[in-house]
Formats: sequence, C-alpha cells, structure tokens
Amino acid sequence: MNSQQVVLLTGASAGIGKETAKTLIKAGYKVYAVARRLDAMADLKALGGIPLSMDITQSEDIERVVNHIIKEEGKIDILINNAGYATQGPVEQVPVDEARRMFEVNLFGLGMLTQLVLPNMRTRKAGKIINISSGAGKVYFSMGAWYVASKHALEGWSDSLRVELKPFNIDVVIIEPGAISTEFNDVSLNPLVENYGDGPYRDMVNSLAEFSRDAEKDDKDSSPPSVITNLIVKAINAKRPKPRYAGGAMVKPVMFVRKWGGDRLYDWVITRMVK
Repeated sequence: MNSQQVVLLTGASAGIGKETAKTLIKAGYKVYAVARRLDAMADLKALGGIPLSMDITQSEDIERVVNHIIKEEGKIDILINNAGYATQGPVEQVPVDEARRMFEVNLFGLGMLTQLVLPNMRTRKAGKIINISSGAGKVYFSMGAWYVASKHALEGWSDSLRVELKPFNIDVVIIEPGAISTEFNDVSLNPLVENYGDGPYRDMVNSLAEFSRDAEKDDKDSSPPSVITNLIVKAINAKRPKPRYAGGAMVKPVMFVRKWGGDRLYDWVITRMVK
C-alpha cells in the first residue's frame, strides 16, 4: 500500500479548494482533486495533482471516483468535503427545487461520498474527514435562509458522525470560514440581484449585495483563501484535531455576538450591517 498520504478533495476548481490542493501537493500529499470542470484544474495537474471530473450530485460519478482511487492507492487517508454553493434570496420567492438542489450539493452528495469512503477508513482504523461548513453553520442572515439551513444541517450531521467514528480512530473536523475573497460571492450575489432586486424585498436584497461587495473590496472585511487552507492543514497535522476551526474576516466576532448577545441583539446587528 502507498505510504504517501492520499487526499480526496472536492470543489478543487476554484477558491478554497484550489488553494488547499496546491498547498497539499507542494507539501508532498498525493491529492486527487475533483470538480465538474476538469479544464479549471490544469494547473493542479501541472503541480503533480490528479484531477478527476465528478458531479457531487450524481451517485454514479461519486462511485466511479472512490472506486478508482481505492483501486489505484488502496486507501484514502483524508477526505476534504469542500464542494458547496449558496442559493440566496427571500424564503418566499426562492423555488424549493432550487433550494433542494443546493442541499444535494451541500449535504446529500457530501454524505454519499463520505459513506463510500468510510469502509476503507474504518477497516484500517485511520482517517480524517474535514467538512468545509461556514460561519453560516452557526449564525444566520437575511436572504440566506436556505443556505444557512444547509450549513446548520451539515454541522449537526458532522457532530453526530464524529461521535460515531470515534471508536474507529477516524477524526471528523468542521471548518467554518467567514468572509473569504473567492468567486463564491459573485456566483451567489449576481443571481440574488438579478432574480430578486426588483421585487418586494428589493431594499434588503440590494443593500445586502452592496454590503457584501464592499466587504470583498476591503482587506479588513474579507480574507484570502489561504486563511482557510492554513486551518485545514492545521487540522490535518494535529494528532488530536479540534472538532471545529473558525477563521476568516468577521466570523469570530459575529459568532460571539450570536452566542452571548442573544437573538434580539444579533438580529439588530445583522439588520444594521445591511442598511
């Protein structure tokens, strides 16, 4: 069996996923980087990574990728569930089918991938599963109810999984990014304004979009993907990793207010942020 640590990393075509893949490849890990867009991972291949095409919502794709890696390497040491996206908009107006698809990516596809990787880890009594959640897994904000729900679900799922896998020496770690400078915001904000910017919630929609874009331009209000990559590497290297790591602009102060200030204070704070 390969003595080199084998990593399976989803959502590797951009942002946090790509930054993490590059860092782990350079550190000597054998990284299987997966995403729908193979062409967007050509740079990872040039560095020595192994890009594979996979749609996290397609069970056949997931089975094919896991079976291929196990056949080639005999193991998967580290699973990094990074693939995810945000559907934003008023609860009243976001189509339920759209919200359901987001859950397929953010929770159910991730869950199936984890199920297929687990037998190998459990048999070897070794492995780490790192789930990229969000500060939204602990807090909430207007126009993000469906996304927030998916990340709250992921956090509860991960906590339960961590307890289940403790007897098998498999660590489960949650990473909670704050405001990160990636294409993630554009992908979610542009449709928000296009679809709901002229509707009954237009004031809130446009204010939130303006706030988010201003934050991304300000170094104080957003962080580079490397901040989260460093947390992932820290969790990988730790003999006893913490159950969760939070990092990135605004995430810790916002979590603090949510935890200790109570619902009404938190409601007031997030309302003021987008006025």
